Amino acid sequence: MTPLEQAAAEYEERGFAIIRNVIPEDLLDEARSHVAWLTARYPDLRPEHFHHPLIRNDAFWVRLVSDPRLVDIGEHFLGPDLACFTAHYICKPPYDGQPVLWHQDGAYWKLTPMRALTVWLAIDESLSENGCLRMIPGSHKLPLHPPNLRTDKPNMLFSEADTDLVSRWAAEQGVVNIELNPGDVSIHHPHLLHCSEANTSPKRRCGLDIGYISTSTRIESQGLYLDPVLVRGAPVEGVNTYRKLPRYMPEETIPFAGHETWNDRPDVAAAGDAPGEAPIATTERMIERLQEGTVAR
Repeated sequence: MTPLEQAAAEYEERGFAIIRNVIPEDLLDEARSHVAWLTARYPDLRPEHFHHPLIRNDAFWVRLVSDPRLVDIGEHFLGPDLACFTAHYICKPPYDGQPVLWHQDGAYWKLTPMRALTVWLAIDESLSENGCLRMIPGSHKLPLHPPNLRTDKPNMLFSEADTDLVSRWAAEQGVVNIELNPGDVSIHHPHLLHCSEANTSPKRRCGLDIGYISTSTRIESQGLYLDPVLVRGAPVEGVNTYRKLPRYMPEETIPFAGHETWNDRPDVAAAGDAPGEAPIATTERMIERLQEGTVAR
């Protein structure tokens, strides 16, 4: 079996899988530089919340989510016509990194049909001690359950899945800690119950969380989502609108390998095109938008 075939077998059975050594160190170094650049640009925003509304016009962000090695994974599970509709860095700083309580990704996504895949790229080492992902095998067979508001303790999503449901499934199926080296990728189903603990260790834990969809899947409500980026293949007429890719602009991103010729690509916006909505620069507004996109109504 190839690594992707092995991952597909595990995904079918458990709802998640790990694929090792996907992204090389030079690109990981660029991603770390990008996180540092975002940290300097938004000093009042916690690094768990470097969401795509902040980097909508960021050429490096698009370069990373459209990397062929990541897109190959998406294509293996969703087919050749593929878009990215959401992605953000979840960067848990040392000692006080926020937890992500139990949830199902698809419960926050307004997608029809739910032909989607979460691809999680480890930029740092992701271990039990610094708050790695934790998953309940087989829980992808559950229907989607609306999340509940949870603001009595710090947590990244301000919400969590039904605690009785989680307790029952965890007792029956167990919980698997997804430990990754930098450059490894984990994938999981939109219905899968998963979480990650707070980071109380001295080691940062940073990853890029990417949501891919088949272009036959309609985004019913944009909410937090950017207008999607086509990363491979062709759109389906009348389903979603795909924007031109952002131009490389030094004020909007970091220099990266290939940035000198990025703007020559035919799928990149022409000079002078409107860049889209302004970045969300305040912690208060970011939290408000997160709640709009994640808290069950």
